[in-house]
Amino acid sequence: MINMKAFVRTNALNDKVEIQEITIPQIDDNEVLVEVRAFGVGMHDRYFIPPNVTFPYTIGSEGAGVIVEMGSEVSDFELGDRVILSSSFQLKGGCWAQYAAVSSQMLVAMPNEISFTQGAAIPVAGKTALESLRTLDCKAGETLFVAGASGAIGTIVTQLAKNRGIRVIGSASSKNHPHLLSLGAEKAVDYSSAEWKDQIKQWMPEGVDAALAIHRGTSKDSMDIVKAGGKVVTVSGDQVDSERKIKVEQMQHQLSIQEAVNMLIQDMVEKKLHLVIERVYSFEQALDALEKTETGHARGKLVVSMEEPK
Repeated sequence: MINMKAFVRTNALNDKVEIQEITIPQIDDNEVLVEVRAFGVGMHDRYFIPPNVTFPYTIGSEGAGVIVEMGSEVSDFELGDRVILSSSFQLKGGCWAQYAAVSSQMLVAMPNEISFTQGAAIPVAGKTALESLRTLDCKAGETLFVAGASGAIGTIVTQLAKNRGIRVIGSASSKNHPHLLSLGAEKAVDYSSAEWKDQIKQWMPEGVDAALAIHRGTSKDSMDIVKAGGKVVTVSGDQVDSERKIKVEQMQHQLSIQEAVNMLIQDMVEKKLHLVIERVYSFEQALDALEKTETGHARGKLVVSMEEPK
């Protein structure tokens, strides 16, 4: 088989994604070819492509599968290994396809306790959650507000923070409040309510110690409920002016994909972390999953599976 089905961008002039049959990518000596069994769906998947690529270009940033071909310089893995892969900005294309070619440095061995669906949901949201907490640097007993806590990043942040003794309050639609509390949040507020900031101030009159603004446009509101001298970390790149001596900082990338994913896998195997996956889509439904994720209203992660369509 020399061709495969893939979801591709056809040019740089628009952001339309369509399914096509294209050639399976050839691997270099330091790369492997992965038969993709599942891939995660991200908010920016249709936009995250390297400059000057050849079209059609396969989209996708994260997935899980089985190694079916290896380059001569690859020594850390074997044929048939189950792996999690990060394929963001790979020149040969991403993982929204039946096969993906990636550098062995972008692979993580996946234990049998983790399913392909779970593995595909880890890299982007998980790494972002870990690095957000590192940048926040909250201590046990401190209070953290998470804006957009019911999404893919927020559900992981909430659990990791709770595990570290950090007191979490999250914003989410009211229907997601029971779920958010079950993940370890002490309190949940509805961002569509005009009183949500007052509710936080009633809980913490001087304000929370820190806030994580995940989605674009949430940093200023987050700053309003942080105490003087506190900290706001933004994931989206929001630019806001500091006030009341609040430190405003962009999330810092410090971990390699292998470091981050291995840390999260360990927590999952030890049942300290539950990946929230709202729905598993079939390959043919991938564009529906992308459009749902782009609304910003998914609970946890959406995943496309070659094996477990629902």
